[in-house]
Amino acid sequence: MANISRVTDRIWTGGDLPYQRGPAAMLADLADLEAAGIGVIIDNRLECSDEDFVQRHAPGIAYVWNGQDDGGQAMPDGWFDNGVGAALSALAEPAGGVLAHCHMGVNRGPSMAFAILLASGWSPVEALDAIRAARPIAAIAYAGDAVDWWLRVSGAREAVVRRERAAVQAWQRTHPLDVVRIIRGVRASESSGRPLSA
Repeated sequence: MANISRVTDRIWTGGDLPYQRGPAAMLADLADLEAAGIGVIIDNRLECSDEDFVQRHAPGIAYVWNGQDDGGQAMPDGWFDNGVGAALSALAEPAGGVLAHCHMGVNRGPSMAFAILLASGWSPVEALDAIRAARPIAAIAYAGDAVDWWLRVSGAREAVVRRERAAVQAWQRTHPLDVVRIIRGVRASESSGRPLSA
């Protein structure tokens, strides 16, 4: 089963195709994405791209490479603009899902899914809760950058900006994750080929 989690009926987040386990495993996961109805992949990894592989083996899936490093830096507005723009274009169509992923599905992919939910009308706390419920290993480290981006793009008033930023910070304080343990678990799962258990 692909390393992805369904957040809404059309929005998914998670990890990449298992290139460490070879082409057969990648093909199996790609078949899972097709079976789930995913029509657009937004790949948020700077370090890698599966675009050629996806185009060759699943030409019906659109692929958007939107790479950024996962070094704890502030995410630029352009990263959110590109990823969310691609997602909203796809979601404007009557069918098909969107997958926002990164390598492990801990920070970049879930943070992009969070930004997509914000742009789709979700409140920050509802969106954070939905992502964490769907993907318990999602740290969503760039949620603060995403909410700041969304509040700028949407032209929110200063009082709204303060309230929404405070809500995201409070959620992150009350929903901490041991990211080091999670990353170790994901790496062990990658090595063994066994599915990750949260």
